[in-house]
Amino acid sequence: METAVRSRLPDRRDALLFVGAAVAVNLIGAVGVPFTATDSAWFAGLDLPSYYPPGWAFGVVWPILYAMLGVAAALVYRRGRDAIALADAPRVARDARTALGLFAVQLGVNVVWSPVFWGLERPDLGLLVLVALLPLVAATMAAFDRVDRRAALLLVPYLAWICFATALNYGIWALN
Repeated sequence: METAVRSRLPDRRDALLFVGAAVAVNLIGAVGVPFTATDSAWFAGLDLPSYYPPGWAFGVVWPILYAMLGVAAALVYRRGRDAIALADAPRVARDARTALGLFAVQLGVNVVWSPVFWGLERPDLGLLVLVALLPLVAATMAAFDRVDRRAALLLVPYLAWICFATALNYGIWALN
C-alpha cells in the first residue's frame, strides 16, 4: 500500500497545493525585500568580493528557490496527509510534522537575514544568521528525506545557494 500512495500521480488538489505552497513561501521570503537596498549609500560604499553576482541574479534565483521550497514542503505535507493509508502511518505522520516544523524554523531564520544584513547594516551579524541557517537547512533536508526523497532533493539548490550566500556575506565582512 505504501508504494501505491508514494507513487500516485498528483491530481488537481495536489497541483493547487503545490502552487499555493510555492506562492506562500515566496510571500514569506518577500518579507525581507523592503530591507534590501542595493542602491543605499551604505551598500555602495562596501567593497564586494570579485565573485559577487550581478544584482539581477538575486531577483531571479530567490523566487525559483522559494518555489522549490514550497513544492518540497507540499510534498512532505501531502505524504503526511496521505499516511492514513499506510501501514506505518503514525511514523510517517510524525516525521512529516517534524520535517515541516524544521522547515518553518529554517524559513524564519532565512527571513531574518535581510533585516539584519541590510536593515541593521551588519554583515557580521548577517554572517552569524547564515551560519545558523546552514545546519537548519541540512536538518530540514534530512527530515524531508525521511518522508519524501524528492522533497529533500528539491532543497539541494537552496542549500548550495545558502552556502554561496554565506561565502558572499563572509567576503563582504572580510573586505570591510
